[in-house]
Amino acid sequence: MIRISVLYTAKSSDRHKLEEWERTALENFVTKMADKEKPFPCIPATIGFGKNQLRYGFADDPREESSVKQVTALLKEFTEQSRKFGHYTSLIVFYKTPEDLKDSFIVEKFELLFWQQLASISEIDEMEWPKEIPKDPYNPIWEFCFHGEKFFMYCATPAHKNRQSRHFDCMMLAITPRWVLQEFMKKKSIAARMKEQVRKRLEKYDIITIHPDLNSYGAADNLEWKQYFLRDDNTRISKCPFQRFLRMTKRT
Repeated sequence: MIRISVLYTAKSSDRHKLEEWERTALENFVTKMADKEKPFPCIPATIGFGKNQLRYGFADDPREESSVKQVTALLKEFTEQSRKFGHYTSLIVFYKTPEDLKDSFIVEKFELLFWQQLASISEIDEMEWPKEIPKDPYNPIWEFCFHGEKFFMYCATPAHKNRQSRHFDCMMLAITPRWVLQEFMKKKSIAARMKEQVRKRLEKYDIITIHPDLNSYGAADNLEWKQYFLRDDNTRISKCPFQRFLRMTKRT
């Protein structure tokens, strides 16, 4: 049975209704984002957290079909309400990640699981892909779309060790609407300084060099999908898995 998906805030009064693993995930996230001695590199995310504009949801084990339906429900609700949450909003989704999954999955296995999730979510999208966004992920302006909205996707996993900016105790998605990022980048001089500060924070936060795939949306040499899931070293996946997994979901 699929449980009802609910959007929470970090200060929701009904947090007592959460399961133990859900409370732990949310508490660990709050601790990570509130750390002043080791500030999280993504400055817009820390601003959104500080303003209580982030929204949180929970899903089953990402290997289970139920998790896709739960994330889809959360993302649909978030998409329809997000503009009321504030200019720095994002949806944070925590997946139930049992010990056997943590123990047996290396980063590359989580990577495939992430793309399977994304393709499955897209397959049951009730709305058409936006006409202004090409379906070819090798086009510089391609990005993931759902329910008529454009999103930047971020995945963190327990398997990431060197890249602490991509580490979390359970598999986690941070989903940010493109309009949030556009608002943030509106003033180019401020955005340039902020980008520089983010990179400086990354250099201190991770024990590995900044991944070469980090780039700016729309740049001729940028492919957005490459930034959704960064490996724990500086290797990169050779081909975008999204369309391949999407074709697989349509055959099943």
